Amino acid sequence: MKLSVVIVNYNVKYFLEQCLISVGKAISDIDAEVFVVDNNSVDGSCQMVHKKFPFVTLIENKVNTGFSKANNQAIVQSKGEYVLLLNPDTVVEEDTFKKVVDFMDSHPQAGGLGVHMIDGNGKFLPESKRGLPTPAVAFYKIFGLSALFPKSKLFGQYHLGFLDKNKTNEVDVLSGAFMLLRKSVLDKIGLLDETFFMYGEDIDLSYRITKAGYKNYYFPETKIIHYKGESTKKSSVNYVVVFYKAMSIFAQKHFSQSNAAFFSFLINIAIYLRAGIALVNRLFSILLLPIIDAAFIYGGYSIIKTYWELYVKELHYPEHYMLLVVPGYVLVWIFSAYLNGAYDKPLRISRVVRGILSGTIFILVVYALLNESYRFSRALILMNTAWACLITALIRYALNAAGIKGFALAADVKKKLIVVADAVDAKRILSLLQLSGSNTTFVGYVESGADQGGELKDFRLGTLTQLNEIITIYQVDEVIFSSHSLSSQQIIENMGALRNRQVEYKIAPPESLFIIGSNSINDNGDLYLVDVNTLNSPSNKRRKRFFDIFCAFGILFCYPFLWLFFKKNQNVFGNSLCVLVGKKTWVATNIKSLAATNNKVGVYTPSDGLNAPSDNEYFRDRLNVLYTRDYNMINDWNIVRRNIFK
Repeated sequence: MKLSVVIVNYNVKYFLEQCLISVGKAISDIDAEVFVVDNNSVDGSCQMVHKKFPFVTLIENKVNTGFSKANNQAIVQSKGEYVLLLNPDTVVEEDTFKKVVDFMDSHPQAGGLGVHMIDGNGKFLPESKRGLPTPAVAFYKIFGLSALFPKSKLFGQYHLGFLDKNKTNEVDVLSGAFMLLRKSVLDKIGLLDETFFMYGEDIDLSYRITKAGYKNYYFPETKIIHYKGESTKKSSVNYVVVFYKAMSIFAQKHFSQSNAAFFSFLINIAIYLRAGIALVNRLFSILLLPIIDAAFIYGGYSIIKTYWELYVKELHYPEHYMLLVVPGYVLVWIFSAYLNGAYDKPLRISRVVRGILSGTIFILVVYALLNESYRFSRALILMNTAWACLITALIRYALNAAGIKGFALAADVKKKLIVVADAVDAKRILSLLQLSGSNTTFVGYVESGADQGGELKDFRLGTLTQLNEIITIYQVDEVIFSSHSLSSQQIIENMGALRNRQVEYKIAPPESLFIIGSNSINDNGDLYLVDVNTLNSPSNKRRKRFFDIFCAFGILFCYPFLWLFFKKNQNVFGNSLCVLVGKKTWVATNIKSLAATNNKVGVYTPSDGLNAPSDNEYFRDRLNVLYTRDYNMINDWNIVRRNIFK
């Protein structure tokens, strides 16, 4: 056997499916085998592989063993002359495997090989070629010199920026996202070091290959898409600690004692520095706008109150009014705005206004229930409601006009979208977009073949060769490629040709109810999902969490009075605690699988308590789709209510 492909998966079902579709096409002319090692995913990945990809050998782990150990599980079973370690968030071209295997066959000194990787926007990923992170290279990387001088032979060694990305070159380190290895070399140097749970194992293995006298190559004659999940993790403290700890393990293993000590010193500085920056950035990004809103609302309230005292009512409010009462009003307005999505990106004026008005209603209801001595002025509340709405809207307009990153306003018009597909699949994708409730304007479709349109002939914009002109003329914001109608190579080539445009790209796999987005494996906002699009919105995530907490508190409070009514085999108290701390959610589409909103196991499902046949999958799946597509808290309440005592 020529090639063994090993893919380690952990809760990325949609990306894995697209990856396996491309892998299936790429192995059509090669004697190959494919392994998927699943690290105890709960998103239905294993069921999907069993159902759609019978050619795959699936290894189902009952715990998350880590990246190195999972790869080793498949490598020891592999029979190929070459082993390819491939990330599930990748898409390969149809001839990728043939090209890389031919190169390895003609270069017997090659121990490993990596390829030209692009992200979901068609941009070159610099980690396609890397240098060895010696203490000096690590110093340049940690303190930003490599970013300042990327093409310098001295400072740019981490990503080898001085090497032409379009030419084959020897490199020190291969990326674990696509790492082709000669099996005979692995037999000599050993498998992946399982000391590395995640990150660093590719550097370690690459270094051992070169130490054994073999060469690692960067090979740009084929391209792959790598959605690159780390792009969102790098702002987290956990990523910083895990990544740099892996670098420290590498140093202790391979460098001299003095160099390892210096490297570890740099690593510890980097951990504290980067972790501190990550924490500050995270808190700053979360709290900045609410603090600005609160400060302006409070300041305006103070001015209006002073004017009201001096020129209208000629009275004086007590000191605690501005010290305690008004801050309470401001907190209610800010919290209500948060619940209404006022701080979700991109910003929307309507959400903050709706939130403030909702907060005012709450304030007035509570106000009416208070003793007369605590009722200060309804007029002031209403006047400052108007002020709060006005100033928060102006703040957002000002931040948007200043072009400050992260404070862009949502466009008043919908994004213009085109589909690149044949007529039949274009119709399917259009139906999928309509079902998912996507906020886009469908401009038309670009014909990928010779078909002249059929039912959609009035929406046919042109052919694939005219894609550039179509995007320019219609001012397109988003392009969806059909992987049923186009080859992976055609998709990648077109993304590369259009990469300088401000256009987003997505890929629609055949016979699937999802469309993969363009930026990151961790950003669900880049997915159009028929069955989770609505439930996965930030506002519904908050509402669902609010319901979970409220319901859990209510059950725990009433438990001493109701425990006799619960079934003996129920663990209502334990489930309530798990929901309260965020380990579970009251309702999920499948108890044994990933809840669509929060990656949590559900206590109940939408079909529980309806006396439906347990083997009626269509009925259950239909309820799941309706629940997630049209989510509201009343449905959660009804499901909990009908099941809690059963």
